[in-house]
Amino acid sequence: MSKPRVLYIALESPREGQASYAHVHEIIAGLERIGHQVTLFAPRYRDGWQRPGLVGRLWEYLVIQFQLCLALRPGDVIYVRSHFLAVLASVWGKVLGCKLIQEINGPYEDLFITYPWTARFEKLLTWLQRWQFQVASALICVTPQLKTWVGKQVNGPLIEVVPNGANTDLFKPEAVTSRTDLPEKYVCFFGGFARWQGIETMIGAVDAPEWPEDTKLVVIGDGQQRDLVEGAAKRNPKLQWLGRLNYREVPGVVARSIGGLVPKNKSGDRDGTGLFPLKVFETLACGAPAIVSDFPGQADLIRENNCGLVVPPEDPKALAEAVAQLAADPAAAREMGLRGAAAVQREHSWQARAEQTSEIIARA
Repeated sequence: MSKPRVLYIALESPREGQASYAHVHEIIAGLERIGHQVTLFAPRYRDGWQRPGLVGRLWEYLVIQFQLCLALRPGDVIYVRSHFLAVLASVWGKVLGCKLIQEINGPYEDLFITYPWTARFEKLLTWLQRWQFQVASALICVTPQLKTWVGKQVNGPLIEVVPNGANTDLFKPEAVTSRTDLPEKYVCFFGGFARWQGIETMIGAVDAPEWPEDTKLVVIGDGQQRDLVEGAAKRNPKLQWLGRLNYREVPGVVARSIGGLVPKNKSGDRDGTGLFPLKVFETLACGAPAIVSDFPGQADLIRENNCGLVVPPEDPKALAEAVAQLAADPAAAREMGLRGAAAVQREHSWQARAEQTSEIIARA
């Protein structure tokens, strides 16, 4: 039996180097290998980092959805990377009798944290998002805790959990890098500099006396809090900012590190909705142990596989002490990382996630 066509819509630009880019393109590639025909509808500026202003982005959202509606046929599946303004695609999909799949990566509050000015429209934007959840055929959540949260928002749709994963062909302990400017001993952070990433905590940790003298922090990425990272790199020689790197350049940098940092902060209901960040899986896949904030999901993964360290959120001293622990015993750190790599290879590849997604599409 042939697989249904999938029209994948991602209104927020999936820019290379950020988690959303990997998630979107890895799921699409996996679905195509399974036999689905997938078309991505995303902003035209997705390959660059200069986004238009608010009006330009709203216009882009509208154009993208019109393009999808023109391409849509009865029997198609619309896969929405959840966005409060993806309403037009959902409405027209319902009119044509198509199946709607919503991928949910966080609670409503994530929008208001990322763009504080949207809080004045909280009731309207929350309603738009909840309505899309309600009319969907299936909802895909990235953590079990988020599934529980979604179940309290709507009744009726199929709700399943498909966490993030890792491209185990790229992210692996054997990954190499051609960069010659890396320090001899370092931990790393990579990804977007969003407000919930714990940028302030990392900078505070590097500044703390508990941070080991012989270890640097290498940071890869860009985003909202770029000024904080750039300023810290200028005043503190222990922090090295590489800027944005091509997706394929990242694994080699991570694999050479003694560990990866995922110091998420308390922004949003992290205890209630949990976290399974992409960078946790990619760090472990490279054979590097992960130091993560103590939130459900990521902390459970680390503890169950003994593949890193768990620290309290927003605690620079504890983060610095964890880095010092890895730096003091690189052999033990490497053993942790290899246990993590084995767990990711065994259970958490993107192909496994795509197969789960295809099964949900079939059930929906």
